[in-house]
Amino acid sequence: MKVVKTLGQFIIEKQADFPFAKGELSRLLRDIGIAAKIVNREISKAGLIDIIGETDSVNSHGERQKKMDVYANEQFISALRSGGECCVVASEENDEPILIESEISKHAKYIVAIDPLDGSSNIDVNVSVGTIFSIYRRKSAEGKATLEDVLQKGTEQVAAGYVIYGSSTMLVYTTGKGVNGFTLDPSIGEFCLSLPNIKMPKEGNLYSINEGYYTHFPLGVKKYIKYCQVEDEATNRPYTSRYTGSMIADIHRNLIKGGIFLYPTTAQYPNGKLRLVYECNPMAFIVEQAGGLASTGYERILDLEVNELHQRSAIFIGSEHMVKRAEDFMLAFSPQQPSIAQHKKIV
Repeated sequence: MKVVKTLGQFIIEKQADFPFAKGELSRLLRDIGIAAKIVNREISKAGLIDIIGETDSVNSHGERQKKMDVYANEQFISALRSGGECCVVASEENDEPILIESEISKHAKYIVAIDPLDGSSNIDVNVSVGTIFSIYRRKSAEGKATLEDVLQKGTEQVAAGYVIYGSSTMLVYTTGKGVNGFTLDPSIGEFCLSLPNIKMPKEGNLYSINEGYYTHFPLGVKKYIKYCQVEDEATNRPYTSRYTGSMIADIHRNLIKGGIFLYPTTAQYPNGKLRLVYECNPMAFIVEQAGGLASTGYERILDLEVNELHQRSAIFIGSEHMVKRAEDFMLAFSPQQPSIAQHKKIV
């Protein structure tokens, strides 16, 4: 008989990896898991209750908020506030970081950056959505945490993960020592280890990009897309195009099967569209820990300086060889500076 290992048991086993944490990080990860179960419960019956559709409010980016966006945001903030290990929450849905000031949180050392419901526009049409989270240790030694505590480079993350609400609900996370996936077993209400030590294939045959914006992409991206579509038996092309409009769903697929997800700059979003702090950095940390790469097309995502809470970035993320090849196309056809252009043949 197969022995079931729950998320809580796994976290406790790995506590020795973080002797400085004294259990706080473990409790924080469990708090996130509890909130994810509550959000999953509502998503699973979204068509039966008045929780699909839009609200009358907009988020910090001027985007109309979905009802589930608001609900998920409230649940994660509530869980983090009650847990006592988090001093600041930085959410996509809030203009400013939320300071948690309570008696149980006065010694909290952790900051959580979160996209409570990535791909929420898919809720109404029953397509997978998810939650992305990133955890940092605060830098300031005393007093209230500051914005500078939040604006840390991706290399400073102590943990990151995502929850994908799909045909099954999975929580995937890393603490910098590999990536593990847990599937929610509704019969016992626990996340159970189902994908231990995930390793991303170095090569793949899937590419994920919104080709509806093709005419607005940099030339390097256009050339790479055409490369993906050309028939070549030696390199297992053409690749298969898969794009759902949910970053988590596309990257999760590529993490398991091998592939690349691209969200480049466009004329409308010259710095990229996805947010660095709570989308690009956590996903980059996870993918790198699984053996993949995450890049802006020119440089490593995790090395980017963070200057704003809602800072945007382009992202090329996925299997190592595919990302490197996409970077070659960017360098050859869309160099950031003419001096670094290397017009070499791409093979």
